[in-house]
Amino acid sequence: MKWRIASVAFLLGSLCTGLSWLSLQPVLIRLLEVGRRLAAPGSHDSEVLNQVRGFLPLALALDLVALTLLAYVILDLTVGRPLRSTEAVVEQLGRLELDPHQLAPSQGGPLLSRMQRALQRLAEALRLEQALTRAQMSSLRETNDRLSRAQTDLVSAERLATVGRLAAGVAHEVGNPLAGILGYLSLARMKAPTPELKDYLERIDHEVQRIDRIVRGLLDLGRPETSSPGPVEVGTVVETCVRLVRAAPELTGVTVSLDLEPGLVARAETGPLSQILINLLLNAAQAMGGQGRVNVVSRRDEGGVRVMVVDEGPGIPAEVMSRLFEPFFTTKGRQGTGLGLAVSLRLARGMGGSLAAENGVGTGARFTVTLPVA
Repeated sequence: MKWRIASVAFLLGSLCTGLSWLSLQPVLIRLLEVGRRLAAPGSHDSEVLNQVRGFLPLALALDLVALTLLAYVILDLTVGRPLRSTEAVVEQLGRLELDPHQLAPSQGGPLLSRMQRALQRLAEALRLEQALTRAQMSSLRETNDRLSRAQTDLVSAERLATVGRLAAGVAHEVGNPLAGILGYLSLARMKAPTPELKDYLERIDHEVQRIDRIVRGLLDLGRPETSSPGPVEVGTVVETCVRLVRAAPELTGVTVSLDLEPGLVARAETGPLSQILINLLLNAAQAMGGQGRVNVVSRRDEGGVRVMVVDEGPGIPAEVMSRLFEPFFTTKGRQGTGLGLAVSLRLARGMGGSLAAENGVGTGARFTVTLPVA
């Protein structure tokens, strides 16, 4: 842009200089001719005339430079700067990077001012459209997240309903024979003649007890929801659950700290809430390998009463998070049944609350039980 303006200024300067020379040439030639005739050869006047005649090309060159600089300054102020500003705005609009400070009309004549005002209106309209698009995209993402959660909840509810129907037809029939088998195994262990046979019987007893835990979990899932929540002192329930699990082998090397808001009353049931908290405490201890710290926090906010169990374990992998509350899904191998969290979720929903899991800020996992305020 500047080189183009300089070229135009040079052409204008040359044109003006040429016109000036053509206009003044006859007068200057006549004056020099008259001076030459009047001055004697070799006199001082003759030398001055010769100097004037030699200065004329330099004067024309200086005139050309001065006119070129003057034309450049005028063209740059009136045309160059407004055009460069307009060009920058157009490039900005092309990149959809709309800076309102660069869109103010500048001095550049009526035509450029109108162009810049039109660009300013276009940029303002584009900004409004961008804001509207961002708002719509944010709303669509939120709606999609809600739909995904609703779909996950529906799938989980359908699976729980299927497991419940299965439990209604099988659990009671299997539970009674298992109780008999456990009784006979206890008698057989007392009368075992050899340590080897006693070890075999203990292994059988361990596996049968595992089947018994699965059956009891199926009964919990298949049991109809007949809960009648009432006011429950959350801090008292949490302290009771912590005292109960302190003697468990999973919590031998685990420190449980409490951060409970005093006087917090939720609408819940003591039994199901205790079952949920005990399950979460045992899971947290097992996730840390029996070593570390578990923090239990209770707070009241706009969403209700929240009880959070936070551990210092490795956290929940992304591939596990989506299946965490599925029945029979477990990461503990043969040591788990995969029903603890599914039953806890069902119990929380039965009291009008919810159970959610997420990874902590640094390490570890956080399980949050949300209950209505009493």
